[in-house]
Amino acid sequence: MHADVDALQKLMGYSAWANDVLYQAIAAADERVLSHPRPGRPGGAIGVLGHIYVVGMIWKGHLISKPHGFSARTLDTLPTLVELRARQSELDHWYVEFASNLTMNERKAPIDFSFVDGGKGSMTAEEMLLHVANHGTYHRGYVADMLYDSGLKPPTMDLPVFIRDVLSG
Repeated sequence: MHADVDALQKLMGYSAWANDVLYQAIAAADERVLSHPRPGRPGGAIGVLGHIYVVGMIWKGHLISKPHGFSARTLDTLPTLVELRARQSELDHWYVEFASNLTMNERKAPIDFSFVDGGKGSMTAEEMLLHVANHGTYHRGYVADMLYDSGLKPPTMDLPVFIRDVLSG
């Protein structure tokens, strides 16, 4: 990825990078610490990472107008961290490729979909990708906070670091 990359492609690349940086940082952590329940987050950090993944899969389904197969925004059974990292990495790669291949018309065309709760919605592919990236950033912040609470130090996952280390490096 180069510095002249389109903003939407850059954002999806950033999301993939930030997920990878986070998974790298917690790879050696005790899964009992990562799955320790938190208020409002019974699956702990792994549950939040699972939520990021499920929401990404749901929006992928909307983007390609295919059923996503989820009836909730969480996983019924949490996989191991290694399994979840592999799934997230594959999904992130899909998003980077998808954003890279969208035409301007495809970005702006409305896509009708149903929310998990059954409500109807319509957004453009561009809006959906912005949501997926923003959603991941928001919830990676939860995981970072949980790591601090556990006595661990989360990695730096800021956009300027991605630009410096990946796009400019």
